[in-house]
Amino acid sequence: MTKIGNGGGLRRRSDPDPGHHVGGRPGRHPGRRLPRRLGQLYAGLALYGVSMALMIESDLGLNPWDVFHQGLTQLTGLSFGTVTVLVGGAVLLLWIPLRQRPGLGTVSNVVVIGVAVDAGLALLPAPTQLPVRGAFLVAGIVLNGLATGLYIGARMGPGPRDGLMTGWVARHPRSSVRLVRTVIEVSVLACGWLLGGTAGLGTVLYAVGIGPLVQFFLPLCTVPSNLTAPDATPPDTAGPGPVPAVSRPADGS
Repeated sequence: MTKIGNGGGLRRRSDPDPGHHVGGRPGRHPGRRLPRRLGQLYAGLALYGVSMALMIESDLGLNPWDVFHQGLTQLTGLSFGTVTVLVGGAVLLLWIPLRQRPGLGTVSNVVVIGVAVDAGLALLPAPTQLPVRGAFLVAGIVLNGLATGLYIGARMGPGPRDGLMTGWVARHPRSSVRLVRTVIEVSVLACGWLLGGTAGLGTVLYAVGIGPLVQFFLPLCTVPSNLTAPDATPPDTAGPGPVPAVSRPADGS
């Protein structure tokens, strides 16, 4: 005899309950991974802010959104982190007509990254020698890829900038993800450069390297969503849906 299980699939009445081992021992329930997901989310967002600070201190070029943030910082006199928070909040308002729903990770992205980048800028030295600046740049890009894998892999919601792109594509199915992303990134980069933001070698290296880095780190960091027993086969860890080519996440974008 069969019945519908919690996951919606058919199983025999004699089969063990999906949340438990045979013999009554409790299995790995999805709720038990919540502490890990939260810890991973906030570790990833904090690391993202530090990676941004490393790239800023290298003074060799930033990713498009941070070029925009830096330009606004020079225009307004506000701290980099404050500008990051304000821009993130403004981008979230653009989600309303796109009918996007923010998650905990989305709101946390706006606040935590801004605080972390200001803390990183306060603690990190400003190197003057080119090899050290280069090391800061490379470390910033690699850590940015790891941080993106951590916070997206926590499955708590995309960053506001990433959601802007995915929301537009969802509302306009004929739109190309790559085209929408490119238009957004190029527009933001141009505005930031006109405002005095730093675009250079780091901007190019970030654009080329962040996609492969996220592709490498995301499967390693993604928390499985439907693992029901220790001996179950983990689900596909390619991430929560298609991951666009990332030129930013302050975001996480």
